[in-house]
Amino acid sequence: MNKIVETILDRIADWPEEAQAELIQSMVDIEKKHLGVYRLSDDERAAVREGLAQAERGEFVPDDVVAAYFKKHRA
Repeated sequence: MNKIVETILDRIADWPEEAQAELIQSMVDIEKKHLGVYRLSDDERAAVREGLAQAERGEFVPDDVVAAYFKKHRA
């Protein structure tokens, strides 16, 4: 185990209860991100469904708009 992790783990018992709860939630989130199955929120699920419906209707962003987006955000 990483020495920094060991050092922090030794100090956690002295943390306030609120900080320990925050740490636990963070650890659960990290574990889900790296080891678990991602679960869509209701908003994300609705956005995916809308995107699929747009694709079925043939509604796509023009290639030049996509190229401009990537040019801007890759710099």
